[in-house]
Amino acid sequence: MASRSCFYAFLLLVASQSAMIEAEAEAEIVLPPPQCRPNALVGNEIRTIIQELGLQSVGHLRAIVNTTLLNAPLARPQINMSVETFNTIVKQAFGFYQLIPAFSVYRNDESFLYAAGAVSSLLQQYLTGLIPQIIGFAEQQLVAGITVNEATGFGVLRGQLYALADERVSPFGFDTGTLVNRTANLTNQLGGCGVKDEGLVVPEELGAENRTTTNAVPADINSLAYARYEREILRIVFGTGNATKPGGLFPNGFNGTLYQQIVAGGLS
Repeated sequence: MASRSCFYAFLLLVASQSAMIEAEAEAEIVLPPPQCRPNALVGNEIRTIIQELGLQSVGHLRAIVNTTLLNAPLARPQINMSVETFNTIVKQAFGFYQLIPAFSVYRNDESFLYAAGAVSSLLQQYLTGLIPQIIGFAEQQLVAGITVNEATGFGVLRGQLYALADERVSPFGFDTGTLVNRTANLTNQLGGCGVKDEGLVVPEELGAENRTTTNAVPADINSLAYARYEREILRIVFGTGNATKPGGLFPNGFNGTLYQQIVAGGLS
């Protein structure tokens, strides 16, 4: 759970150029140089939402420390949110050899919301899968509370994306809906466990009760939230399709006992 706050540390830095979350836990965050950060490129409405989600994560960290045996600062892995990382993801999703100019999540609202929504989706799915594994009433309450809050945050980001589905992702020729759909397909391919990420518009057979093509809230056949588990998440965030081969968002892998067991067991 602590690793999820790496993402929100990034959101805080983007929204307000604040590093206040570093007081709660140690982390190394790779960002573009200051002149390439989206301080002037993300609109005020999006910035306000992102800042709120980031600040809420400070409370989540405090709750984790207060409820569990973990002590602050919480050690976390390096996270790489550089332009190159997301450019590689988008190239792979579209099957492009190169993108000119490089795809940057820092360029505009559409690009940044895509990145925030994609990572938030993975966090929400992982927490959904984590709940049944938690032992202890206080710990179950903690994870349930964080999960509901995370799902709400993902819903807000997804709603913003849905509103921009037909908007062109400048300076490229594809729109936001196509970007989300292509990267969702890539995520499913890397995860290796079927369709759990979906586009903003889907065929009727994948819509709610086979009656809708809108997909503002992605869900399974019973309209339940999708769950992903540890190895699926690792395959995706590494961008390698292999839970023991680091790369992508976490170039140096993870820390923690569970990750070490996965690596030691060769559980790709």
